[in-house]
Amino acid sequence: MTSTDRAGLSEAGVAAVAAAAPAPARRPRRELAAATVGSVVEAYDWTIYGILAPYFAEALFPGTSPTAKLIAAYLGFALGFLVRPLGSVLIGRLTDTRGRRYGLTLTVGLIAAGSLFLAAVPGYASIGLAAPLLVVGARLVQGLSVGAENPSVAAYVTETAPAGRRYFYSAVSYGGVVLGSALSFIVMNVLLGVFGESGVEDGAWRYGFVFGGLLGLTALWIRRGAAESAVFTAAVGKAAQGAALPTGAAGLEAAAPVVKAPVVKAPSPWPVLRAHLGRLAVVFAITSGATTAFYFVTVDFPSYAESAGAATKEETSAALLLGMVALLAAMLGGGKAADRFGALPVLRLGFAGLALGSVPLLLAMNAGRVPVPVVTVVLLFLLGLPLAVSNVFAGQLFPPAVRAVAVGLPTAAAISLFGGTFPMLAELLRSAGHNAWLPWWPALTAAVALAASWAVQEHPGGEHPGGEHPGREHTGREHPVSVTPHA
Repeated sequence: MTSTDRAGLSEAGVAAVAAAAPAPARRPRRELAAATVGSVVEAYDWTIYGILAPYFAEALFPGTSPTAKLIAAYLGFALGFLVRPLGSVLIGRLTDTRGRRYGLTLTVGLIAAGSLFLAAVPGYASIGLAAPLLVVGARLVQGLSVGAENPSVAAYVTETAPAGRRYFYSAVSYGGVVLGSALSFIVMNVLLGVFGESGVEDGAWRYGFVFGGLLGLTALWIRRGAAESAVFTAAVGKAAQGAALPTGAAGLEAAAPVVKAPVVKAPSPWPVLRAHLGRLAVVFAITSGATTAFYFVTVDFPSYAESAGAATKEETSAALLLGMVALLAAMLGGGKAADRFGALPVLRLGFAGLALGSVPLLLAMNAGRVPVPVVTVVLLFLLGLPLAVSNVFAGQLFPPAVRAVAVGLPTAAAISLFGGTFPMLAELLRSAGHNAWLPWWPALTAAVALAASWAVQEHPGGEHPGGEHPGREHTGREHPVSVTPHA
């Protein structure tokens, strides 16, 4: 047995502490709700800060002008992106060693606490520089949590979803991101409708964070009632008995010596991760392709269309509502298709469409030959296909002992690099008179993601990642798959 194998197996032994706590009975729908509700909270929290920033910047940040204060507020937004990879390692490590439920409750609990803290922080006029420092501190904590939220969900859904519905569960859980983003805009419209713009600026913006905190506490309650992953529990039991850790498609071998619980210090996961550098690169490339397209269409598209003379920002924003419906439909349909035909055909179809169709479609829109609503529907539908399967697809590439960290690190890095920088890149190109160049960037990253997908292969009929569901029988309708690198 190699040192890599021993590191991964010993890590599962550390998790034996979690086995001592009784877990709720397993209920697939409750587990799906637990995964999805956190995605809603994550997306709401991240979006509502950006939406409310123009209203609270004056009260919380110093500056010689409203613009300077707003830039300072958006700096807090950017810093949250920068710490995401660190959160994916720190909290993802806990998810891998202390349990999926532990990681899921920790992430959503910290997000909720951060929202409630932002709702209560005193203004700059009251406490001076402490106000912006406290805001940035809260955003850093939330950034750490968000960095681990998605990979923790990926590990949990990969291990708890019924084998024949694994990708559909992935689509539903990730669909929470779309719902959370939409919910933030609904809350913003309600605040403006009830208090007016001046009322929101005078302090009603705090209610947006209060709502986020209460939403997070509700998610925490739901997650505390969900069962632990049976794959993780089985790994703990086998490690405690000195048996082999189940690894399924990702493939660690042999057995480790018995590690008695409780164990405080866990071995480093880096030997295991170094053995999977190719898979980490695949996840990074796929996440980069999806992230760039997502930020282009959902964040920058109104400015792009207005600069190109195709539509006003208001018209494009209205068209995006229809596009979001198409995105959700594609995700749900793509998840069902992946359960039947495999994830790779669905993922490749979406990325191929984005790589080959984005530029011609947008050029036709700029020339007035294709309406803006049609463009938003097509682009978001194509994007929904890889988004539907990416979480579970990535989860199946790694063994349970490092699954949350291994999914989280490349995912968070890609989102920080390609999502956090996209608005700045877009504005730089527009200010230089190169708005027409912008569609080539998401098309290029989609092409790289498509190419990266050929570095792995699927095996229809394979075992559940990490082994079969303990205590769960397969039915004749199931079409489980496993994902591995090419030899």
